[in-house]
Amino acid sequence: MKVVDILRVKGGTLFTVAPDQPLKDSLELMAERDIGSLVVMEHGDLVGMLTFREVIQAVVKNGGAVGTTIVRTVMDDAPLTCTPETEIDEVRRMMLGRHARYMPVLNGRTLMGVISFYDVAKAVVDSQDFENRMLKAYIRDWPVEDVASQPPAAN
Repeated sequence: MKVVDILRVKGGTLFTVAPDQPLKDSLELMAERDIGSLVVMEHGDLVGMLTFREVIQAVVKNGGAVGTTIVRTVMDDAPLTCTPETEIDEVRRMMLGRHARYMPVLNGRTLMGVISFYDVAKAVVDSQDFENRMLKAYIRDWPVEDVASQPPAAN
């Protein structure tokens, strides 16, 4: 299974923010849309990711307030990325290795979407469920051999 399979099911809705936008505005968008990340775009290029992890660190660092902080000062400016053709097993390894919960999907320089660790886990579970159903159907339809047509057992 590949990332493109997740994107096909998930759809292409993207939420982005500019790096010079106030963090407060980004938080309002994240709360309003019930999302855990925003892709930071500048001049049509991916320049970072803003997730609740960076937000929490910024708020704690600023004494519990957002203040006049802008996105650029708190975003992850080197996020993990993958391509639509990246295998899901590789994405899992990458995300686990960096404790990343969100990963932008790039086709060249074009942003195709963002997948979350939840998306990856759901895809794996769905795939395993399908495989289990197919195996159970195969076992249930196993042909019964005719005992009378088999040669007698040797003593």
